[in-house]
Amino acid sequence: MRILVDITHPAHAHFFARAIEIWRQRSHEVFITTRRKDIVVDLLSALGLEYVELGVAREGLFGLGMELPIRTARLCQQVARWKPDVMAAIGGVFIAQAGWICRVPSVVFYDTENARLSNLLTYPFCTVVATPRCYEGRVPRSKHVTYAGYHELAYTHPDRFQPDDTILERFGIEPNSPFIIMRLVSWGAAHDVTDHGLTSLEEAVRTLERFGRVMISSERRLPAVLEPLRITASLEHVHHLLAFARLFIGESATMASESATLGTPAVFVSTSVRGYTNEQERKYGLTYTFNDPRSGQADALTKAIEILSNPDCKREWAEKRQRMLDDSIDVTAYITDLVESCGRR
Repeated sequence: MRILVDITHPAHAHFFARAIEIWRQRSHEVFITTRRKDIVVDLLSALGLEYVELGVAREGLFGLGMELPIRTARLCQQVARWKPDVMAAIGGVFIAQAGWICRVPSVVFYDTENARLSNLLTYPFCTVVATPRCYEGRVPRSKHVTYAGYHELAYTHPDRFQPDDTILERFGIEPNSPFIIMRLVSWGAAHDVTDHGLTSLEEAVRTLERFGRVMISSERRLPAVLEPLRITASLEHVHHLLAFARLFIGESATMASESATLGTPAVFVSTSVRGYTNEQERKYGLTYTFNDPRSGQADALTKAIEILSNPDCKREWAEKRQRMLDDSIDVTAYITDLVESCGRR
């Protein structure tokens, strides 16, 4: 079988990496297309995955409108040249359009309810939409399948990933040294343009650094005084960092969920919410979401201080994580089998 995987965001590389390995072990051919966004190209190279780059990501609704026809045309050219039996992606707006034009089945994995425009351009044209069962958006019933788990379990499940504390040395972290991960997003995606998160970065850092070193992963420019805190090395190993951090706080729902599935307390600060972080909070107490545009940061820091002041929080989160894992499937196995089944249609 010939499988085309379109990777348009760094997290998507992690999501598909283990499935790609399994497909190749099963003698399937896998062809990867991508676009230049953040560190996605560097990450694919670090993971040893060859790819064809089809352009640069553009920001906002206007940017998506400009990028969609150009990149879809380029993707159609690759489909005509490589002749895949099935295509797969997260979000999937490009493979949905190209698959509909070229008559190739497309499997879309998604979990972001507020990406309304992208979903409108994707769901009518793709073959299958697979979402976590906690997804709160609308999907055509005839195309919708759900699974017990989260995207992030494809690469943080204990059967697929084991944190290694020796890797912390690559980030300059001493053994048993407390540290906190902060994540800042660019707010440039089409579904992010009206949202925001942390409103006073220096205040947040001053509050948190009382409890340990603050390390910042950021898609945007930082104030000069905070630039030394930016994580720049070994970004392909960031999940080892998240696993051993005392706390995650930030604007990325994906990294909040990654932290939760690794057993690290997660504080998510964003004026938009997600079904999966909602479930992780309400059902398991793994994350906390603060979406009030006026008090979000203040409330988030209050919760962060409460968590960091609890000497038993990592043990408690390990127990919460295990309850979540008991309710979840092996997401990588689900990905591999679903895509294969659609390729045989």
